[in-house]
Amino acid sequence: MRRLLAILLSLPLLGATSPAPDAPAPALAPLAFEQIAPGGTKMPRFMIDAAWPAMPPDLLLGQVSGVAVGPDDSVWVVHRPHSLTATDTGLAQDPPIAVCCKPAPPVVRFASDGRYLGGWGGPDSAPSIDGVSQWPSSLHGIFVDKAGTIWFSGNGKGDHVVLNYSADGRYIRSFGRRDKTGGNDATDLLGNPSDVNHSEDMVLISDGYINRRVIGFGAKSNAYKGRWGAYGKPPVAPTRTGDFDQSHAVDPGKVADPKAPIFADIVHCVVPTRDGHVYVCDRNNNRAQLFRRSKTGDLIFVRDLVIAGDTGGTHTVTDIAFSPDPDQTYLYVADMMNGRIWILRRATHEVLGAIGRIGRHAGQFTWLHSIDTDSQGNLYATEVNTGRRVQKLVFTGIE
Repeated sequence: MRRLLAILLSLPLLGATSPAPDAPAPALAPLAFEQIAPGGTKMPRFMIDAAWPAMPPDLLLGQVSGVAVGPDDSVWVVHRPHSLTATDTGLAQDPPIAVCCKPAPPVVRFASDGRYLGGWGGPDSAPSIDGVSQWPSSLHGIFVDKAGTIWFSGNGKGDHVVLNYSADGRYIRSFGRRDKTGGNDATDLLGNPSDVNHSEDMVLISDGYINRRVIGFGAKSNAYKGRWGAYGKPPVAPTRTGDFDQSHAVDPGKVADPKAPIFADIVHCVVPTRDGHVYVCDRNNNRAQLFRRSKTGDLIFVRDLVIAGDTGGTHTVTDIAFSPDPDQTYLYVADMMNGRIWILRRATHEVLGAIGRIGRHAGQFTWLHSIDTDSQGNLYATEVNTGRRVQKLVFTGIE
């Protein structure tokens, strides 16, 4: 057995990262679907591509905490290499103890057809302040703006920073500072930000795991523009005491209140629309809140959007995406606890149906976390905890 292992460990696979495989042939399969609207109601339909993506044979993804589609339809993900164990990454041990695998770079890019296009990131790529790298210890959320630059955040210990990079991995700028947080009233510090968006000359951040607010900065000046709590009121909710860890996500003492006057303790996404509105995911209250952007950039409350309001556990609303048509006719809502993506008509917020279910096979979800759509209407979905993957849901038409 030792001789066999020695032979395997000497194979070329164990040197530099193996060349990325060609695009896989699609392997379409059905996924769970529930129609909720009356019979005959048309809505987007999907199948799962079980062959997507094609990772290099010696690389492995950990918890995939964010996905974002760029203007060229390339698919970007951030994952958590630290969530992999030594038995996952035997090739990376010194000396190697297995024929596979090594952690993929923290920020990874795929072509829409599934080809691996490379990756980058890590503490050495970020600036240091007082000798402390500003790179997050646990990446959370990713966004690609119209210029193709990449934004992401973190929710690990001391991860109070949002970072902005070029597509080839060069640092551009950041908001906040590692290991420093100042609560909901701070205008220059963050508290475990969960998500970020850069559009219409504004950088909006859902600030998110320690704080309970949305905060905005000028995209050109980087200057503070405003901060908002639930219903667009000043963010008065208490901040988290201590560092966030995954046990907080399954705390049975956290009971959703979809009518709560304040955000619960995981403000999980900030997602603007093309027509001047913004959705904010209030995950532990099983709701999103919809806001309208004023001419001055303020967020004006419009309505609550409750998703499976009685759900417990990890709760429901983790991310939001839209169909790619000019009117963004359909709204997709990721539901972590129920392992499904809800399909709504955005104009009325009528729930039309849902796709997916809890599970580990293709088209099923374990800790469904982040979603986005491409220009063809395909959906991409990521999973954390023990899910550790990104999946492509192929749009097959409106039926």
